[in-house]
Amino acid sequence: MKASNASASPTALPVTRSLSLVYVFSLVIALLMAIASVAGLVYSARFYETEALQQSYVANDVVNLFIGLPILLGAMWLARRGKLLGLLFWPGALFYVFYNATAYTFGLPLTIAFLLSLLQLTLSAYTTIALVASIDGEAVQQRLNGAVPERLVGGALVGAGLLFFLLAMSMLIEGMASNAPIVEGAYATSVADLCIVPAWIIGGVQLWQRKPLGYISGTGLLFQGSMLFIGLIVFFILQPLLTTAPFALMDTVVISIMSLIVFIPFALFLRGVVLQGERS
Repeated sequence: MKASNASASPTALPVTRSLSLVYVFSLVIALLMAIASVAGLVYSARFYETEALQQSYVANDVVNLFIGLPILLGAMWLARRGKLLGLLFWPGALFYVFYNATAYTFGLPLTIAFLLSLLQLTLSAYTTIALVASIDGEAVQQRLNGAVPERLVGGALVGAGLLFFLLAMSMLIEGMASNAPIVEGAYATSVADLCIVPAWIIGGVQLWQRKPLGYISGTGLLFQGSMLFIGLIVFFILQPLLTTAPFALMDTVVISIMSLIVFIPFALFLRGVVLQGERS
């Protein structure tokens, strides 16, 4: 019989072990994100030594403070209150941190900003894996099976993953063809895209097949994807206000349209999770 503390826990969350260490690491990650983002805004010339780096990261520091940090703390708070939605959002919020930390780590020179990003990258990767491994997948599957559109959402995740893979590869190939630095500035985002693509595709396939891992990861991946699109749109709006970069109108329009690939399945999946959480 599989050990589970879900029934013994006062919060009745479907978990197989204590989440105390995951809470601690998540708080450390949140603190590191806050420190790095505030420092990047206050000491932008020191943190980002070139104009290109400032254009790539200053606006994103604001996004991290007002989107990345609240969604991580909010997910932890909901999970602490015993909400299934918070538990399933939590890995997505950590994966959001992982994505951004990857873009910073591969795009920055060896400075204190790089070290802070590398630490966030390492901790968020470990904490995400530890959290997912602590969730009782079969219990989540039993709650959500039939209540969410598995095939639609699974297909959307696979499709979005393949789309991001093609876009990232085209950017990198274009950079190599033009002899531009591959892992600096905008190209670092392509590296981050390639790092999350496997999770999106695997999670989508698992959900399509109605496997426990798919139900665990589906909400988090859709949540992460939605927050990434929102963050990117906000980034495009803030970039010309905080740096010398012009407003990228076409990029904003294209990203807004692409975001529907994630927003619509997320809304449908979220509805099922919320209804099941209320019934539990």
